[in-house]
Order: sequence, then structure tokens, then C-alpha cells
Amino acid sequence: MFESLVSFVREQYRTRDFIPLHAPVFDGNEQAYVAQTIESTFVSSVGKFVDRFEQDMQVYTGSPKAVATVNGTAALHIALLLAGVKPGERVITQSLTFVATCNAIAYCGAEPVFVDVDRSTLGMSAVKLEAWLDEVAYLDADGTCRLKAGQHVLRACLPMHTFGHPADLDGLVDVCARWGLVLVEDAAESLGSLYKGRHTGTFGAMGTLSFNGNKVITTGGGGMLLAGEALGARAKHLTTTAKQPHPYEYVHDEVGYNYRLPNLNAALGCAQLESLDGFIASKRDLASRYAQTLKESELMFVSEPEGCRSNYWLNAVICENRDRRDALLDYTNRREVMTRPIWRLMNTLPAYAHCLCADLSNAQWLEQRVVNLPSSVLPRFAA
Repeated sequence: MFESLVSFVREQYRTRDFIPLHAPVFDGNEQAYVAQTIESTFVSSVGKFVDRFEQDMQVYTGSPKAVATVNGTAALHIALLLAGVKPGERVITQSLTFVATCNAIAYCGAEPVFVDVDRSTLGMSAVKLEAWLDEVAYLDADGTCRLKAGQHVLRACLPMHTFGHPADLDGLVDVCARWGLVLVEDAAESLGSLYKGRHTGTFGAMGTLSFNGNKVITTGGGGMLLAGEALGARAKHLTTTAKQPHPYEYVHDEVGYNYRLPNLNAALGCAQLESLDGFIASKRDLASRYAQTLKESELMFVSEPEGCRSNYWLNAVICENRDRRDALLDYTNRREVMTRPIWRLMNTLPAYAHCLCADLSNAQWLEQRVVNLPSSVLPRFAA
């Protein structure tokens, strides 16, 4: 089976050379826009491409405001600050995620609390979240969600749309509303993914995107915060060092952050966004081919949840057990077809081993079995 999978991947990418997990494609106006930026000399935090990138992303996602940041983690940090997260408070998230999700919580002086995921979405389970809250939390007289033990405030809920597959947003929105939790979506991996026809990252109070080099589109490094008009304006102010407009004076009215996306990176993002629909078409085509070729195999292909359109950022399979997972990883990587396991659970990392955990049986099961397969845009979709 592993041999036929390697052959299939090589057929798709038409090469005998090393095949990466996810490589960027630059087949549009990237060079032209970057050259314009250099010629203008506005290569840093001010320039027309920053404004254009934000406006284009608002149109694409349907978000009232989009604020460009230096990376996705910075966007998450600001989103949590705007959600009201304070030192000593708790933020509910999933243990099956990339470490940046938890790091952003720690930047606020808060601690993550880990709940389980659904096997069908790989994202936070609304059912398990509610069951856990019923057991360990309560709403005080002010309507604030608190832990029964220790009285710590549970301020926000931070699910992640794993590999581009939307989590159960209807369920999560409902649970958060009833428990007074601010919903912030980590949509770093799900640009172009839709939940019931609506873009991920637009269901909570805020959502965040990433444009790292391995994402669906890239700005080299970069991120975006999606929000309503008021929160978006606050985010823009905080991420630009809290500087007040003035012809020449330096007036900063509060502690701000230098989280601005350089114009040079935004130029790259504008060009990449022009190709996004084609990229997603390619990735969905590749996912369909994987699903078909693996249909009768021992590997279970991870498909988009019902009612959703996934961007299939990273294609994934579920192996029978950890031994088979390790065998697949070893076989493919020795043959220069890059595959990767899913992340180690966050509660097993030294920085977060002390954090409160709910039942994590699904996350633990998936950690032992999931493997990501090469997922770059196919050559036939490139110029």
C-alpha cells in the first residue's frame, strides 16, 4: 500500500525529486507587485499594498474589517486582548493544535484549558465542551463564567479549524453564547474554507488568519485579524503602536504593539490572493484524487465535514494504529516524499503540562494515527 501511495504522489507532482509537504506557488503578479513596492521605497509598514490587502481580504471573507499583522500569532494575541483576556484568566482551546494557539494565550498572562476534538472535524467538540462546562464551571451573579475550583475566570473559547476543515461552528457559537464566553476563531489554516456557505473566521467576535510560507497563500510571514468595525478599528490602532494621527508629532495614547505587516509582504499577498481560487480548486482536486485512490486501502482519508467546503490545506489520513503510522512516516520520508505526523498534544509540552485538561480521548486517539500527505498546488494549475 505504501509503495502505491508514493507512486501516486509522484504521478500527481510529475517529479522523481524530493516532494515537500506544502510549497508556495508564485505564478502571478508577485514579482511585479514586489518590484513596484521597491521602486516606491515604501517597503516597510506604510504603503498602498497594505491597505489593498486588507480591503481585498474583507471582500473575500465577508468580514467588515481585516487588519494585517506581521504573523498569525500576533493576530491571535491582539484578538485575545480585545476579547478581554487578562492575566490569571483561562482560555478554553483544543489540545490538538499548533503551539502558536497556546502561545498567544500565554502572551496575555492567561492559561489554556484543554478540551477534546471531534474525530469528524479534528476541531473542538461543542458536545464535549458543554459537558465539561456543566461539570466544572458556573456563571456568577455578573454572568461571568468561572471554574468551580479556584474561581478562575473562563474568558474566551479558541477553537482551531484543523488543516482547513471547519469545526462545528453552530455548536460552538451556541455553547459560548450560553456560557458567556468570547468566541475567537483560529482560522490560520482555513483561508477559503466555508461553513454553510460562510467563511471561517467570521462566526466569532474575531477570527485570525496566517500567511506563513506553508499556508494556502503566503506573504512570507504575515497574518490577519477579522472583526467587526469597532473591534477592527481597535485592532488597527493597537497593532500600529497605538499612534494617533498627526502631521509630524509622535503621539501614542496607550501601550501598543509593533505588529504591522510590511508593505513588501502585503504586495506579495495581494498577488497571491488573485490566485487563491485556482489554488483551492487544485487542492480540492488533489483531495478528491487522494480519497479515490485510498478508498479501498487501510488508510482512512480525512474528508471535509458535511455542509462545509474545506480548502484542504493539508491532506491527512488516519492509520490503524501508531505502529502503522510510524511505518508510513518512515517509508515515505526515506523515499523523499515528505509526510508529517500531527502535532504532539499541547498538554504534553513542558510549557503547558500543568494546565487543566478535560477528557481528551479523541485527541489522544488522533495523535497516534494521523499523517499529513503532500498537499501543494498541483503543477497543472501553475502557469
